[in-house]
Amino acid sequence: MKKFIILIAAVALCAMSCDQTQIRQAQTTAIPALSDLDKEIRQAVEKGSNLEERRRQLPAIIAAFAKRTNPQRAQRLGVLCYLKTLNSPLMPMDIAEIALAETGSHGLSAKAVSCRGAMGVWQLMPSRARSHGYDPKDMVNDEKCADAAVRELLTKIKMAKGNLKRAKKLYCGVGPQADAYEVKRIRYRHEIFREMMKFSQMTAENASFLILRPS
Repeated sequence: MKKFIILIAAVALCAMSCDQTQIRQAQTTAIPALSDLDKEIRQAVEKGSNLEERRRQLPAIIAAFAKRTNPQRAQRLGVLCYLKTLNSPLMPMDIAEIALAETGSHGLSAKAVSCRGAMGVWQLMPSRARSHGYDPKDMVNDEKCADAAVRELLTKIKMAKGNLKRAKKLYCGVGPQADAYEVKRIRYRHEIFREMMKFSQMTAENASFLILRPS
């Protein structure tokens, strides 16, 4: 548990400092050495995955989460989206937008329970939690709930014959309720994209300042 907490803090720090790394690269052509964390993550990421894109999404996800819960919890949940989608075809945003659609209006609470019995931040039904190797009561544990959510979405992708958008809708179910859920999910996805644009703009402005500043 202690190792996981340290890993969460390290990944968050790595991602949040990504913009500053890009600024420093504007001043030097030296290639920075990989940190131990970078080496560990690169070994875990499947061939062809875009690590930089994952890192770019993390600060935006944390910012979106922080509008619904406290900064510490927003960071923890954001890093879980990052870690649990490693070595999978999913990106952090794919799981983050589902969390926002499911419990964003309830403060991303781990104790959230729907009228149908779905539990946790990612709202897994008891039967679905069991199908992924968890007891339903495990869903109050954010890490286990995130893991189950990733497995559930991967299952839905198979049902949707590889169509990720359809799989996300199936995560909720079918019918009018799923239609309303899909509208909400897309709205949250756009919110994360807007946050990403803000961070990109800040990076560009800071880089320009460093380049133009007299020595």
